[in-house]
Amino acid sequence: MRSDHAFEPQTPPCYRDVMTSELHVIGGGLAGSEAAWQAAEGGIRVTLHEMRPVRGTEAHVTEALAELVCSNSFRSDDHENNAVGLLHEEMRRAGSLIMRAADACRLPAGGALAVDRVPFSEEITRVLSAHPNVRIVREEIQGLPPEEWRSTIIATGPLTSLALANAVRGLTGEESLSFFDAIAPIVNRDSINFDICWMQSRYDKGDGADYINCPLNSEQYEAFVAALLSGEKTDFREWEKTTPYFEGCLPIEVMAARGQETLRFGPMKPVGLQDPRRSERPHAVVQLRQDNALGTLWNMVGFQTKLKHGEQTRIFRMIPGLQNATFARLGGLHRNTFINSPRLLDSQLRLRMRPSLRFAGQVTGVEGYVESAAIGLLAGRFASAELLGRTLAPPPPTTAFGALLSHITGGADARTFQPMNVNFGLFPDPPPRTKGKDRKRAQTRRALVDLEAWLNPSRAAAE
Repeated sequence: MRSDHAFEPQTPPCYRDVMTSELHVIGGGLAGSEAAWQAAEGGIRVTLHEMRPVRGTEAHVTEALAELVCSNSFRSDDHENNAVGLLHEEMRRAGSLIMRAADACRLPAGGALAVDRVPFSEEITRVLSAHPNVRIVREEIQGLPPEEWRSTIIATGPLTSLALANAVRGLTGEESLSFFDAIAPIVNRDSINFDICWMQSRYDKGDGADYINCPLNSEQYEAFVAALLSGEKTDFREWEKTTPYFEGCLPIEVMAARGQETLRFGPMKPVGLQDPRRSERPHAVVQLRQDNALGTLWNMVGFQTKLKHGEQTRIFRMIPGLQNATFARLGGLHRNTFINSPRLLDSQLRLRMRPSLRFAGQVTGVEGYVESAAIGLLAGRFASAELLGRTLAPPPPTTAFGALLSHITGGADARTFQPMNVNFGLFPDPPPRTKGKDRKRAQTRRALVDLEAWLNPSRAAAE
């Protein structure tokens, strides 16, 4: 532990006697812990429900809150040039429990923020256990919260218990909850070479130009298939091995292994497509579909994969037009539990069909420790404001908070929604005529100015 008392609750003790448990938070991971802290610091009495150790999971090994079950890295801490670093800084400025504990338990990691995982979770457990407005209950919530709970945040993460997951699925519909990620890579539009690619929908359907098309000749196609087959793949974790592939979301390399021509009659079929600038028809085509409302991110259609990330970058840059591609997200296939947030949640993270329920963390379709905690932070603030009779406006989309929130609550395409890390492709364009690091720094400077106005609206109005 870096300190016996790295920080203490700020809420006056008098709340202990005068307030009742108005907010229930289900799940004591990063998002649930952060949501509970934000609400409690806002003057709301919170009951935090955590099923461990009453019921364990396949990944956790302790009963501490906010246990880090995978890496101990929160990734880059560079808030001027990196989107996740910017999110770190925004969380610090918003009084994040997770970031304060991470800073207190920091380990040397160059430009990254890495933490000593056991002291980190122990510190969060200690601080929340000592908070006068927080009551921790060790129990599994096996169904939907009772109607008498005025306000509830579900922050149960990728290992949501089957009973609760089934209850959520029963409420929201069969197609609104996923138990398996089948993730295709997402490409930043400004890295695509349109001297080679062109815009067209198959058979000119829809608006006629809804897809970006990358053409391959026969030699390029054969080399690409060979690279897919020989590329190094990741293995399933032990607790994922019993989850079978779905025929509708097979990894691209599994399809390629079924025969040399399989991809040409599947996701890379060239029929109905013709580059108007060229007379020859392509032998195969990779299509990219718009993935966010801003049009900055494009999804590689049908390219979910178990290739290792380095192999994905190398192999997918073999595709004509993507030689210099930068990826907002690389592909993957693993067990997970997340809801279709763009379809189900409003801008306050409330379930549209039952507004007393909010969702937070990885179950909303964000990836990463910090992103999960950030959505927990927002959910806690939204819930506490509502319980106090106020409305808290969502953070501006120019901030990392706002960009991530906007993406999962409407910016992403609900038809193809998959978990996403924070990245600059989710932000509105920066001021014109900014490129490279200047572009990123312009975005981060704007974000922190706009964040300050959101955190302190009265001060911004006075200025």
